Amino acid sequence: MRQKDDFYPTPPEAVEALLSLETFDGGIWEPACGDGAISKILATEYDVVSSDLNDYGYGQTGIDFLMEQKLQAPNIVTNPPYKNATDFVQHAIMLGAKKHCWFLRLAFLEGQARYENLYSKLRPARVWVFSKRLTLWRGDEERSGNGTTAYAWFVWDGVPGETKLGWIL
Repeated sequence: MRQKDDFYPTPPEAVEALLSLETFDGGIWEPACGDGAISKILATEYDVVSSDLNDYGYGQTGIDFLMEQKLQAPNIVTNPPYKNATDFVQHAIMLGAKKHCWFLRLAFLEGQARYENLYSKLRPARVWVFSKRLTLWRGDEERSGNGTTAYAWFVWDGVPGETKLGWIL
């Protein structure tokens, strides 16, 4: 059963992998910060603004990213609620984020509607695919076992063009 608000904290190794591949000019906004799994690691190298619609004990709560009209930082890094992922990406583009990175299921590449509404207008600059499957646990679950779902970091940097595909080993 899916967690009610799609709260699945990001494994630390996923954030560390992103930081080994991408750099950011300026601060970072984590608009679905949950319990701070991404924010805490980003904050070791960058100024981070952390917010979330729900209260998971970290960051500024009651902030609905999709209703925000102003960027809180020039860059965005997050693991959004999957059911709203396309809306989150489109909203970041509309807000004018310099660079935005999304931890998502690899299946986010699929879908005719997503292609027509997103990829046909502005493709990600890079997609970093995890060669090892990661496990995401509901925020209220104890961690055990191995991953069964393929994940990737989807990176937009505002530059139109072809998408580079790479792997995280």
